[in-house]
Order: sequence, then C-alpha cells, then structure tokens
Amino acid sequence: MSETNPLPAAQANTEAFLPQSTVLIVDDNPQNVELLQAFLESLPVKVITAGDGVEALEKVKSDNPDLILLDIMMPRMSGFQVCKKIKSDPKTRDIQVLMVTALNELGDIEQATECGTDDFVSKPVNKFELVTRVKAC
Repeated sequence: MSETNPLPAAQANTEAFLPQSTVLIVDDNPQNVELLQAFLESLPVKVITAGDGVEALEKVKSDNPDLILLDIMMPRMSGFQVCKKIKSDPKTRDIQVLMVTALNELGDIEQATECGTDDFVSKPVNKFELVTRVKAC
C-alpha cells in the first residue's frame, strides 16, 4: 500500500520544521496578544508572550524564540528599540522579527527597516496574511 501526503510537498516541508519553532508575541494590548495567539493556534508552534519591550528582551534571553511578532508602539521600550537591540547582538541577530503595527507611514516603515526588521504586518491583522508570513519566516 502506498501512503499519500494530503499536503503539497512545499507546504509539508514548510510545516515540518514548525513544531520545533517558538514564536514570541510582544504587545502591550492583551486583546492583541489574544488575537495573535488565536490566529497561530492552527500552527504547531510554541507561543510565548511579552507585554512590553523590556520583557521581550528578557524572553529572548530565556526562551530563544525563532520568530518575534513585535508591536511598535509600547511603553518602556518601543518595537524599534527592541528590534535594534536584537539585530545588533550576534547571539540574537538571526531571530526573525515581524513587526505588527498600525503605523503605515513611509517614515515608520523606513525606521523599522533601518532597525533590521525582517517583515511587516499591518493592523488590523488579517489571519491568512499573518499565518502565511509566519510560515515564510
């Protein structure tokens, strides 16, 4: 008997590495965190959360995430500052950073790019877009 894989080969390969992946969601708004967690529950990834940039950097050290979904406008430390710190440290610079933001001005996008972000998702977040970008990262 032959077994058939219901997923296309590319999709199967993409999801094959996901169970070992850890995603850190960083947002100071608990509703946003809950929404992003709900969007990611269809993926076989470990999700951890942080409520601001300072806590995010602590989680990066303790949990070594593979991907960070990072809000920009937060108290204590902005997403721009967090991204810059992560990308300037040789131990953490390979972590993928996906900025999740309501900011859509060209200057904000330029600043995020200068900080080293790997990709963007605009708020309000579309589930399909988020899941697709998380898989790509």
